[in-house]
Amino acid sequence: MDINAARAAEATEGGLEKLGELLAWRDSKLFSQVERVALEYAEAVTYTDRDVDDALFARVKAHFTEAQIVELTAAIAFENFRSKVNPTLGVAAQGFCMVPKR
Repeated sequence: MDINAARAAEATEGGLEKLGELLAWRDSKLFSQVERVALEYAEAVTYTDRDVDDALFARVKAHFTEAQIVELTAAIAFENFRSKVNPTLGVAAQGFCMVPKR
């Protein structure tokens, strides 16, 4: 996770600051509307007690093309995969950057 966070921080304006506020994205002023929709979508895909309902999917479609939605969904699924595989196999953060605490 930390290498991906480090890459995102480098590639995104205000990346390190945003990373520090990621868990509070709903209240943070740092995230754009597009980023907020992507984060809401990521949470709905990730958490088993949530769904991607028609209203959320409509918001996603308002900001992303069909190809971008497929890519975003695949990226979310891959990160969810890694979040299960890496700890199971003992793959720890390597210190590339600060990882948000839960």
